[in-house]
Amino acid sequence: VGIAGCDKSLPGMMMAMLRLNVPSVFLYGGSILPGSYEGRDVTVLDVFEAVGAHAAGSNSMTDEKLHALEKVACPGDGACGGQFTANTMACVSEAIGLALPLSSALPAPYTDRDGYAVASGEVVMQLVEKNLRPRDICRREAFENAAIVVAATGGSTNAALHLPAMAHECGVQFDLEDVAKIFQKTPYIANLKPGGDYVAKDFGEAGGVPMLMKTLHESGLINGDCLTVTGQTWAEYLEDIEWDPNQKVIYP
Repeated sequence: VGIAGCDKSLPGMMMAMLRLNVPSVFLYGGSILPGSYEGRDVTVLDVFEAVGAHAAGSNSMTDEKLHALEKVACPGDGACGGQFTANTMACVSEAIGLALPLSSALPAPYTDRDGYAVASGEVVMQLVEKNLRPRDICRREAFENAAIVVAATGGSTNAALHLPAMAHECGVQFDLEDVAKIFQKTPYIANLKPGGDYVAKDFGEAGGVPMLMKTLHESGLINGDCLTVTGQTWAEYLEDIEWDPNQKVIYP
């Protein structure tokens, strides 16, 4: 079981899994919870923008307001709350099949994450018995699925570098131009910061990667024949996922 928590450590861990090609399960350390400032959710991105506004002499961002925002924007442990590199690559870990579905959805402070840690250990022993290895899962079609999920969530463009690097480790031809072509044709359907309104916690509560892949699969945008560490294909797993019309984060 490979555990990673922030930015480049996630693709780095998955690259190691693909290079060594021993039965493996990836587990994300989890996202930070949003802070609360003047009645709205805030992340480190709000601090970045506030620092810029303050430096520019904006009357709306005084010393006192900036200090108050800085104190609440990052209330605990976990990777940055928007769809930056860490949460983007956490989504990749699920979409590409190396992590248990929904395992990246719970924020880092939630003790329920312990259940995914235990389950990951159990699943990796099943993978040993089945002799199912990372390169059996991460075929070219799986990389394509992962790139589609990145684009659909408005994820970090760093994924355009990390995905080809991961593909290189397992001998799959998948380069920057392949990623760019997928990005160009994939609809942006998850309303996530920094381009949207919601954070990783909200995405998880809306159903996370499985809910996103449900609508992508129904639209014929992803390959449902790709395997995951569960031993199921995505198509098989998604049969039991029901679309939630009440959530506001992922568009159908």
